[in-house]
Amino acid sequence: MDKMLYVAMTGASQNTLAQRAHANNLANLSTNGFRRDFEQARSMPVFGDSLPARAYAMTERPATDFTPGALQETGRDLDIAIEGEGWIAVQTPQGGEAYVRTASLKIDAVGILRAGNDLPVMGNAGPVVIPPEQKVEIGRDGTISIRALGENPNVMAEVDRIKLVKPDLQQMEKGLDGMIHHKSGQPVDADATVQVVSGFQETSNVNAVAEMTSMLALSRQFELHIKMMRTAEDDAAAMTKVMQIS
Repeated sequence: MDKMLYVAMTGASQNTLAQRAHANNLANLSTNGFRRDFEQARSMPVFGDSLPARAYAMTERPATDFTPGALQETGRDLDIAIEGEGWIAVQTPQGGEAYVRTASLKIDAVGILRAGNDLPVMGNAGPVVIPPEQKVEIGRDGTISIRALGENPNVMAEVDRIKLVKPDLQQMEKGLDGMIHHKSGQPVDADATVQVVSGFQETSNVNAVAEMTSMLALSRQFELHIKMMRTAEDDAAAMTKVMQIS
């Protein structure tokens, strides 16, 4: 009976982890550029002194859904989103590169162009630095043009170009920081074919109905696991009474 109890217990505990994955997806329903995590369960044979006749459950997040979200117009010049395939490169706190699909850009006090998560946006030769300006424009190829302080309205100067990449999605994975990284850990080369649109943000690709349906199904499974554990407990109590009578 104790073996039946442990099998049911693993199912219930792993079921809770699966619900966490879907809850995290739902929590990021309105996070711009968020990519939802897939979740699946599989059976794992139990090896020990005997043959692996039993299997415990194991929940895992095998991959990330890279399906693009919808573009939402904001009208803000420094809001950009990838049109089609591709990614925007940003610098991680460790000095490496991570990749996002959309960014609400801002210029900090020292002129560094930062994404909405405060990470520096990468350019041709490192983080983009914007000189003092009156206006900033971002072209479809990521080119950044500014009107310097005191210049005429029709005078625009190109200062840098946002690094845009288009790696194979099979080589991309979501890190613990919630951003997308290349599996090799190395920076990806820029791709001139990637285009951005200014004044737009990309929404999350989470489907609220699908996530809620999955959570309800997992909740029912959890109840079945608990019922199985109670059954094992009742069977053990009944067997104890039989042994007492004998």
